[in-house]
Amino acid sequence: MQDGDATVGSAVVPAVNAAHAAVVLRSLGRRGVHTIAAAENEHSPALWSRFCDERVAVPHPGTDATGYAAALLSLARRDDVETIVPLREEDVYALSHRASAFDEHVEVLWPSSESLTAVHDRVQLFDAAERAGVTVPDACLLTDVDSWDEERIVKGRYALLGNEYDDDFPERRVQTPAKTMFLQPGEQPDVQRIVDQMGHVPITQTFVDGTEYCLRALYHDGEPVATSQKRLLRGYKYSRGPSVYHEAVDIPELERDGLALLDELDWHGMASVGFIRDADGEFNLLEINPRYPASLPMDLHAGVDYPWYHWNLATNEEIPGEPAYRPGESTHLVRGELVHLHSVLREDNPIVERPSALGTVASMAASFVQHPTFDQLSLTDPGPFVRDTLNVASNLLHANRPQFPAFGRGHEE
Repeated sequence: MQDGDATVGSAVVPAVNAAHAAVVLRSLGRRGVHTIAAAENEHSPALWSRFCDERVAVPHPGTDATGYAAALLSLARRDDVETIVPLREEDVYALSHRASAFDEHVEVLWPSSESLTAVHDRVQLFDAAERAGVTVPDACLLTDVDSWDEERIVKGRYALLGNEYDDDFPERRVQTPAKTMFLQPGEQPDVQRIVDQMGHVPITQTFVDGTEYCLRALYHDGEPVATSQKRLLRGYKYSRGPSVYHEAVDIPELERDGLALLDELDWHGMASVGFIRDADGEFNLLEINPRYPASLPMDLHAGVDYPWYHWNLATNEEIPGEPAYRPGESTHLVRGELVHLHSVLREDNPIVERPSALGTVASMAASFVQHPTFDQLSLTDPGPFVRDTLNVASNLLHANRPQFPAFGRGHEE
């Protein structure tokens, strides 16, 4: 099967609101793969891609995780479907914890339930990192803190709350914990209130100041097939958060640490291993995203076409040559850049100093001129960017109203 030739078969792509859904559709659709967008929301930007061949309504995984998994399994049973591409935590949760059922119909290209649990549970993840010789911040459960004098952050122990991890959590639901909290040094927080807000006992760790990096890797049978690296240049918040302006880099130490941890976890499928590089140049583990990352467009612009490699693995084809990786390529998520600017103008952080608004605007303007490449905006496939812009405008105009009923299922995004 050669690049550009028509192919026989279909790929299921969850039509999530992030830019990488449309990018996966483009990567596969341009090569003749029939793309099936599994959507719980009819306003998903990916549905507007000209490479979206078929739309299928599915339940929202947050409110009907069991129904969502059943819908994906129903699609996997179709004779034409070769693979499913997990784009968010809910996707890989549904797939990994039912891997044996999916394995009867499609090639399983995601981690085992054991490996996924070790990633979603940050206590287990940090233990695995220490065994692999990877640096981790000083961390413990929030209820075990002895001193509040250090700069600390609080984040969910579990990257995703579900019945597989907590027997008390409703079986039909999954939920992302509350966002990371920054604690004022020297002030003891209301621990019980935070536990209630998080929905479980979260972890707290010392705040590591520095720059965020990620090692991406697609593994197959315990071996990396392709790798790339990302440096966060701007996040949704000035205190970091998910990246909205990112650069492809090539740092041997980053690859060494990321692969060492994935090897320790006996990884299979896609992963993005996040680190903070501190002032001493050391990489401190942040988290692992056990699926295709939202900033995936940067990797494709840098020459590493993970969705196409995924398809080749799913159809037992050879990976088409060594990736022509191009460090230095940078891309922007336009909507995210605006959110970043809003955080500079309106938000305070007890640990991270707020940057100058004028300096931020100048930096953003310069980066758009120097690197006019975008995660979602495509002149040859403008539909997803247009739909995303309309979604943002509608949400701003109707901020107090529930938005966008789900695609044929009655759930909300």
